Amino acid sequence: MRYAIVTETYPPEVNGVALTVRALETGLRARGHEVDLVRPRQQTADRAAAHEWLTRGSSLPRYPGLRLGWVRPAALRTHWQRARPDAIYIATEGPLGWAALRAALRLRIPVATGFHTRFDRYMHDYGAPLLAPVALAWMRRFHNRGQATLVPTVELLHQLDQAGFRKVRRLPRAVDSAAFHPRHRDATLRACWGVGPRDPVVIHVGRLAAEKNLDLAVRSFRRIQQRLPSARFVWVGDGPSRAALETANPDFIFCGVQRGAELSRHYASADLFLFPSATETFGNVTLEALASGVPTVAFDYGAAAEHLPEGPAGGTAAVGDEAGFLAIAERSALALAAMDGQQRAAQVALCRAAVAGLEPARVAADFDAILSHLPGACRELPHPAAQALRRR
Repeated sequence: MRYAIVTETYPPEVNGVALTVRALETGLRARGHEVDLVRPRQQTADRAAAHEWLTRGSSLPRYPGLRLGWVRPAALRTHWQRARPDAIYIATEGPLGWAALRAALRLRIPVATGFHTRFDRYMHDYGAPLLAPVALAWMRRFHNRGQATLVPTVELLHQLDQAGFRKVRRLPRAVDSAAFHPRHRDATLRACWGVGPRDPVVIHVGRLAAEKNLDLAVRSFRRIQQRLPSARFVWVGDGPSRAALETANPDFIFCGVQRGAELSRHYASADLFLFPSATETFGNVTLEALASGVPTVAFDYGAAAEHLPEGPAGGTAAVGDEAGFLAIAERSALALAAMDGQQRAAQVALCRAAVAGLEPARVAADFDAILSHLPGACRELPHPAAQALRRR
């Protein structure tokens, strides 16, 4: 089949949406499908691959590093009339997403949308809480015009259903448990951080921005540090809050954005992952940390609610219970410090077992099945008429 994916964020941009979209695209290709990718041009030198169609792009206000795509629906209609997709997946609700939705509906091409970002909850973190209902209504209007809205958890499915979103479908997330693995732990990297084999390393991986609730991560680490003075806090990622964090906390280690094998090495070389965000739709980093064998402390929703194991180290606090988060972080760090080699190995195995079976190939197969069975989708048929329709 021929699919189209429309997104306003894509690697080398580093965020959960970009990486998820690329994984879905790669999975469909691995299953033998053609995939037409529509995205904004990220920089002047950005050149389209054979399967890509690049639109004009601009930076997102107050969110450097992310872009909006700009294109007229008529231009997209012309593009898809030349090579008509059997179904379209729209991953983002920006101008490019809206243009793609209008073009798809005009051409009567089945379309699914992805609910990846809680913009309504972001309003509180960016000083505009009164706009939260407006943002939710805007997203509901967008997603309800498609044939399906894909979400990663049962919890989010129920929340959106209660908020008036129709045709919500669950598409689980996956993690590459070979790429993220405890074997990537690196004593040389830890030495660069100024820690020895038994010194505790706390890590945070993600965008450094207001909506990530980073102050709670800082307070959690300071509480740990009072009990374990040799502890160090490593930050992987970048964003608008980095400068202020560095200025206020000169003892923290900021490693910037890491990708591929280097990201895996940073995860596996840490001992405890703190993830205090309360605005995620999922939280891919939770799966990456667990696959790396790193106990994780998070709030009880999204990926953490579905996959985070309760054990000697790591665990979840009720959403909004910052005192509970602080207590779990402290307990986890102390438990890890007291473990011998065998107990550490058991803790790593517990983390790995929590994400066993979350294979990218399985998610790609589920994604393929959803798209191919959207109402009106032209499924793979040997009849010449179907072949002709796909060539239009």
